[in-house]
Amino acid sequence: MIVVTTPTGQIGSALVRRLLAANQDIRVVVRDPARLADDVRERVEVVVGSHGDPVVLDAALPGADALFWLVPPDRSAGSAREHYLGMARVAATAVRRHGVGHVVGVTSAGHGWAPSAGVLSAAFAMDDELAASGAAYAALSMPFYLENLLGQVDSIVRDGAFSLAVAADRPFATVATDDIAVTAAHLLTDRAWEGRRDLPLFGPDRLTPTEMAEVMSRALGRPIAFRPVSIEDLAGAMRAAGASEQAVRDTTEMFVAQADGIYDADWAVAELGATDVATWCRTVLAPRLAAHPAWAA
Repeated sequence: MIVVTTPTGQIGSALVRRLLAANQDIRVVVRDPARLADDVRERVEVVVGSHGDPVVLDAALPGADALFWLVPPDRSAGSAREHYLGMARVAATAVRRHGVGHVVGVTSAGHGWAPSAGVLSAAFAMDDELAASGAAYAALSMPFYLENLLGQVDSIVRDGAFSLAVAADRPFATVATDDIAVTAAHLLTDRAWEGRRDLPLFGPDRLTPTEMAEVMSRALGRPIAFRPVSIEDLAGAMRAAGASEQAVRDTTEMFVAQADGIYDADWAVAELGATDVATWCRTVLAPRLAAHPAWAA
């Protein structure tokens, strides 16, 4: 039995379908079962609730051979570290209590980075907690998700541009969430591995944001530009939107670490996913843009 958290998210939903295609027995933990696709809901066991709740995990983990773990964002959390560690402690205790043999967690690339990296450092603390659970633990260590750009669809349509708080001319590591699901499915079904493993997974490109914009322009058939945002402007925008000072610190420290090269050491050892930026633009971004009422105007 494989237990999957966040089964309606971008990674979790793709993972569930891959596991079902492999005829695996699956139990999912989900707050709202109505968000599961009908063909998925009829083939999986469903435990309703949050996987941050020990009662819910006690219902989900009996008889489980493996657990897929992903911490969803929580804007109400006091800090990223508090959020990640709080959930990880609940998970580690439940994994230990129920004797789950293998855990695959989604985390950040850049393990061993000494300066504070905000959200990324919180994910590293989560890894330490889960690795101490007694289960074999694989940390799927990710750079920037390409799917994060979907939050800028309006800007891409309106302004023909996307923005990040990184340098325009420095290679920026990215990965597609479907590639994460592919790797997670392999680890969850072929459980010959033991101990703690840090597994960086990057996309096959090594592009600067300016080069990403050029690739995007060719794939979409219209000019798209990259517009860098300063850390100061990012912090100001977050404050204007009502973010707490801790949330601002967690986010800006993450982007500073990315700008300073937190992912660089992993380039040499990372497994490369199959989805390059051009393919992602054609298969994921283009359909989302096509659904925007102003894209064809």
